[in-house]
Amino acid sequence: MLPDFRVRQRDYLLEITRAITQELDLDKLLTRILRISIEMLAGQAGLIALKEPTGWRVAAAQKIPPALLDYLKPLLAEETVSEFDVAELNRMLKDLAYTASRGLLNGVGLPLVAHRQVIGVIFIFRNYPDLFSANDKSLLRSFADQAATAVYNAQLYGQISYEKQRLDALLDTAADGILILHADHTIERCNAAFEKLYGRPRDEITGRPHEEIIRWVHDPQGLTLEDAEAGGWPLTPNAHLYVEGDLKRPEPPPLPVGVTYAPLLAPDGVLRNIFVTVRDITHFRTAEQIKSTFISIVSHELRTPVALIKGYASTLRRDDAKWDRAVINDSLAVIEEEADRLSKMIDDLLDASRLQAGGLSLNLADVALPVLVKRLAERLQTQTGQHTIVVDFPESFPVILADETRIEQVLANLVSNAIKYAPEGEIVIRGQARPEQVIVCVSDEGPGIDPKDMPHIFDRFYRAAQAVKQTKGAGLGLYLARAIVEAHGGRMWIDPKPNSGAHICFSLPRR
Repeated sequence: MLPDFRVRQRDYLLEITRAITQELDLDKLLTRILRISIEMLAGQAGLIALKEPTGWRVAAAQKIPPALLDYLKPLLAEETVSEFDVAELNRMLKDLAYTASRGLLNGVGLPLVAHRQVIGVIFIFRNYPDLFSANDKSLLRSFADQAATAVYNAQLYGQISYEKQRLDALLDTAADGILILHADHTIERCNAAFEKLYGRPRDEITGRPHEEIIRWVHDPQGLTLEDAEAGGWPLTPNAHLYVEGDLKRPEPPPLPVGVTYAPLLAPDGVLRNIFVTVRDITHFRTAEQIKSTFISIVSHELRTPVALIKGYASTLRRDDAKWDRAVINDSLAVIEEEADRLSKMIDDLLDASRLQAGGLSLNLADVALPVLVKRLAERLQTQTGQHTIVVDFPESFPVILADETRIEQVLANLVSNAIKYAPEGEIVIRGQARPEQVIVCVSDEGPGIDPKDMPHIFDRFYRAAQAVKQTKGAGLGLYLARAIVEAHGGRMWIDPKPNSGAHICFSLPRR
């Protein structure tokens, strides 16, 4: 060993001790340890190989020729080498150093052992034999142990940093709002989704009591956190708590949410944290409302034609009465009309179901809209004596590519609505041709559409209050009409014209 080794031994140990407490960047730490090792062992070059689950890896190297390093990296990654212990690895590196230098270089290997596990090896290339006294070996062992502790701490810090980054990414990309509470209900942190749900930045949320943030407009469904804890919650680590209601927010309106509380208990059973997941359930509540509306409307609308059909059929079958031909024909006409209405309602429900399942199928072909509209107007004119249906299309109106049956369904719905809601007057079906599209509008001379109903008029099952009083229906006609038009690549809208009746238009592409 070189004479100055004992003189500097305390300096080396002090430096590696400082590295343990000061340096947590693994790459910088390994470089520092390797530099000290080369100086301490008077070596010409060196490397540090770390033992990982997949095998050995060169984590740091100094003064090793690139060609040798390129040879070492895949060699250490081989499956047979990955199973080597430190002694075998040292033997392999010594043989490699001796062969590569033609006998000029030797090697010294210091195993890195932390918590009774080999985590790596420091290998120093030298040009003289391994001659160490008992004191030298003790010092080297002490150095290697401290170096191993420093590497282990840096690896642990790196793993913790990675886990923190992963947790931060998980919280900030979660769609649901998340709060983490201390045991005293103080909010430790919140994620971006909760900021958006609540409408305030996180620095106005964190540090505040949970009770100041999670507040309810009305009594929620289920136990609140405070009521549950008063009853002894949580008794087990999996004792999740769920409550649902309308959350008060700094800026109205309130938000329907479902809140789940999950406890984090210490090994001794003491509550450490509470994880709070806040989910916006507006869509679920809307779905429930649609479901309730659907059941209410369909049950009512189906009952009426069924009752009429049954009533007229029962009357005609009476044995104690004889009906003349006119009464029979009138009764059969009502039965046929109600059966047609029932059939149309079933078709509309099926179409709505198809839309929910992925859209309507279209059978595209060339369609001459003026001819289609004229034929439809003549058919519907026979259903009303109080209205005059007028067709206004320019000459040379272009032929379009569309599903004729579906477009007729759209027009029939618009004209039928005009007949139902306008007591009398003209119903005009007007067409315009533009370079990229055609536009068709249906207008009447009735009371028009109330402005407060306009945003919802195309919603599924929506019926205006006045419409419910005046006519029968399931609220699917305009919903299906717009869906058909949009399936063609067009759009449908209401053209508001005060005091001039309803005016509904749709466009279709010319291509």
